[in-house]
Amino acid sequence: MGRLVTGVAVGFVALVVLIAGAAAGVAGSLFGDGGGAGGGLGCAGTVITPGAAPAGLTADQTANASVIVAVGQRMRVPVRGWVIAVATALQESRLTNLGHLGPGNDHDSLGLFQQRPSQGWGTPAQLMTPGYAAGKFYERLLTVPRWQSQPLTRAAQAVQRSAYPDAYAKHEPHAAAIVAAFTGGTMPVCDGVSASGWTRPVAGEAESGFRTPERPGHDGADIVADKGTVIRAVSAGVVVRVRCNAGGGSWDAPFRGRTLCDTDGYPGLGGCGFYAEVRHAGNIVSRYCHMVRQPLVTVGQTVTAGQPIGYVGSSGNSSGPHLHFEIHEGYPATESNAADPVPFMAKKGVTL
Repeated sequence: MGRLVTGVAVGFVALVVLIAGAAAGVAGSLFGDGGGAGGGLGCAGTVITPGAAPAGLTADQTANASVIVAVGQRMRVPVRGWVIAVATALQESRLTNLGHLGPGNDHDSLGLFQQRPSQGWGTPAQLMTPGYAAGKFYERLLTVPRWQSQPLTRAAQAVQRSAYPDAYAKHEPHAAAIVAAFTGGTMPVCDGVSASGWTRPVAGEAESGFRTPERPGHDGADIVADKGTVIRAVSAGVVVRVRCNAGGGSWDAPFRGRTLCDTDGYPGLGGCGFYAEVRHAGNIVSRYCHMVRQPLVTVGQTVTAGQPIGYVGSSGNSSGPHLHFEIHEGYPATESNAADPVPFMAKKGVTL
């Protein structure tokens, strides 16, 4: 597995219902009625529009994607797993049922997921049946601890053990859009994390919105919460900045001695206080401001969706405890690529 696809072959999809049903039986015997590690029926999704035509796919790719989501539903895999499976197939085969490509073949890899008969995935005939291949992918995914909160590329790599482990991440937005097309545009939230892999940064109500007439330079949304409330990473990613920003100055971690951010700020002081930035798939950056003390994370650290990264405070330009939360559709985060976090998060299945 792990081929960088250079050729395209077309396979025939057959016996999907029978294979998916058999896969569901396997999942049930392994994991009971809970639908696998990390999620029960409340995390399951429903294929509402089986005849959907997701943007950017050929008819053949669409047929194969529909098999992947159908098998996921029958096995009662949380929808996050469907997104991981589709993203993996996009990378491994471009959602095309690849047969043996002769000299261009990656060992004996076959099918949508480029699974290898020599590695115990099944016979060549089985692996060329999309329903069987999808079922085997899900079986192994469900054995990966905490797979739902991990970065997609890490969860996929735990199953695939690809030569290109970082390649899966770039397909996550497209995979989520494909799955959403089959679920009627909505996907369930499981354990607080949406099927797109996003969650709320903090419990509380969003106030003081993005670039309002009263505050045209306000590049985020303020979420009111008590001092000390846990702030969580909204999605898996890598921490790219930990900083104190107050009183016209900025200092990057590690901090030496006390800073202007170690005490409550006030309106007019200026600055984001103690804050952190996380870079997500697709070069999306999330920013978390006004922490009560320096963030819990360090630059270069990988975080999972929902992982604590700090605590609500009132450092910097602040009139009281709250989280100033920003989304930037580009890296590095700049004023020009700031986006309204409320509709952005809504598209990810999360209500602020």
